[in-house]
Amino acid sequence: MLLFGSGILFAVPTADATGAAVTNPTPVQFGTLQDCSLDISFETKQLYGAYQFPISAGRGKGKIEGKAKNAHINAGILSDLLLGNPNSAGIKDIYPNFAAAVPSSTPWQITIAPPSSGTFVQDMGVLDATTGLAMKRVASGPTTGQYSVSAGGVYTFATADANKAVLISYEYSATSTAGPKYVTLTNQLMGYAPTFKAGLDLSFGGKNATVVLTQCISTKISLPFKNDDYAVPDFGFTAMADAAGNIGYIALSE
Repeated sequence: MLLFGSGILFAVPTADATGAAVTNPTPVQFGTLQDCSLDISFETKQLYGAYQFPISAGRGKGKIEGKAKNAHINAGILSDLLLGNPNSAGIKDIYPNFAAAVPSSTPWQITIAPPSSGTFVQDMGVLDATTGLAMKRVASGPTTGQYSVSAGGVYTFATADANKAVLISYEYSATSTAGPKYVTLTNQLMGYAPTFKAGLDLSFGGKNATVVLTQCISTKISLPFKNDDYAVPDFGFTAMADAAGNIGYIALSE
């Protein structure tokens, strides 16, 4: 049989990072899969005598490792497969380079109103929009080229900087019942990792190849952001035996 393309990769969470079984799991499909590979390898133990080549060989440890590149970034991959922490509905974001102008009169303040009726979290810097230079943050009483900011997102500038065009960057959060999600990164004890069942299906020319691995853990995810191309995350995983000693299966319709 001949196979062509990257196929479709699925993952079904089986346990969270604490080892507790996931009830009613939500399957994850790796959208816009660019490529996927499975490597099955074994260690070989060789017995030598006085001659150059071994007189016997035995198989040692084996491993199955997978790699997948998918263009659609899915919160379920991060939360359920990699970290084991649930994702939460809501917005956590950085608003870069918000364009504004320092008022012409006292108190020379700009009050931030984040999108989606959000809450100001933290200042991320101010640029002079004309020169592109960073302005210096001070605790209070700013002079030319300086600014101060309160916890509520109120930026105060110097009297001498009245009418100055500025670019303000800030972090904010907002509530959301649908759509945007975020995953909290926590410091888990070593050894803890979520597990999942992986399935890869590929059809071509009336033939079909299916690989199912009953127990997997993720090994890495990379987010390669590029200047002039799409970000295509690279997800790595490895398979192991489940409680019944099963690894999975490979089915080919030759």
